[in-house]
Amino acid sequence: MDLRAALAAHRLVAIVRGDDPAAALRTVLALAAEGIELIEVSLTGKDALTVIGQARQALGPDRALGAGTVLTADDAQAARRAGADFAVTPALGEGVAAARDLGMPVLAGVMTPTEIVTARGLGAAALKIFPAAQAGGPAYVKALRGPFPDAPFVPVGGVDEAAARAYLAAGAIAVGVGSPLIGDAADGGSITQLRARARAFRDVVGEFAQ
Repeated sequence: MDLRAALAAHRLVAIVRGDDPAAALRTVLALAAEGIELIEVSLTGKDALTVIGQARQALGPDRALGAGTVLTADDAQAARRAGADFAVTPALGEGVAAARDLGMPVLAGVMTPTEIVTARGLGAAALKIFPAAQAGGPAYVKALRGPFPDAPFVPVGGVDEAAARAYLAAGAIAVGVGSPLIGDAADGGSITQLRARARAFRDVVGEFAQ
């Protein structure tokens, strides 16, 4: 898949992490039904590989589905076997090169300019600014656009609707959203409320459709 093009088109990555695998799967499928095109299942969630496998079976082969918190080569290989077609990392580790070598585009976690340069050298498809709020928020992304005007930044961490709008206005290609979107749905909470939040986030990112 062309992850950078998908990020530019859809502007949002939903991050699913939960302690209830059945609820996490319901969350993924509800997000997909609401038109959230890029969904990441974090490997730190309970039975995450099973959730990815079941989601892949339910969604079919053509729907983008990512594995998050890919730290090691073993993580990348397991995620690929489960059916993930892109990888997300919190930092620059062996998972980046391993996923790339498996043909999975990588949204690689970075914070500093040096890490941005390193990630691009490793072949990362896009750059996850994490934790974005602690790094300096939208102002930090805007500042990074100076030396890296074409870099595909995806801020992650504490991104609510207002922050999503601000990051996209500052030049981010997309935003990654966890708990402000997922809430407690992946732990057994309301899917109806999840769907409403998904529609609200879609409205926000739709303001920046390309």
